[in-house]
Amino acid sequence: MSQPQPSSTSSTNTESRSPFFSQRSARQLGLFAFGTAFFAASTVITRRSLVRRYKATVPKFYQQSNRPNTDVNGAMEAFEALNIATINVVSVGIMATGGLLWAFDISSLDDMRRKVRTKMGATGSLEDKDAEEEIEEWFATVLSRKEFKHLKGKETEAKDDTSAANQEEKKP
Repeated sequence: MSQPQPSSTSSTNTESRSPFFSQRSARQLGLFAFGTAFFAASTVITRRSLVRRYKATVPKFYQQSNRPNTDVNGAMEAFEALNIATINVVSVGIMATGGLLWAFDISSLDDMRRKVRTKMGATGSLEDKDAEEEIEEWFATVLSRKEFKHLKGKETEAKDDTSAANQEEKKP
């Protein structure tokens, strides 16, 4: 009897998927997709604001042509323009950041650190730990000195209070 051969469809299915459509790539592309959606929403908001502004300048049917619409609030228009510009810039920034992270294959902060360290030639994970320990020791000594000064200040205040109380008792 012949033994059944394992199906090769599961192994070829994973091999046929390119890294372009992997789960990691999809996660990286998520920020770009969010930025694109945010950019589309900001474009709709900007367009709606411009159309509303244009319709406000068109005279009504029975309005005299020598009297323009004078309902202008400069502060509110400036505030609205600032908000719309901020939304547009932030949306383009999110989209650009997501695209760059996807293009450079960075999906987390650790990936970015690793890539930067390899480009700079820094392979000092032990050195980093030693530096962190040294900084922790320095902070501990500084904080202990500060705490000691704080406690010493309270002791001198207590001595001053007791000496002042003793002097008041001697005065009568």
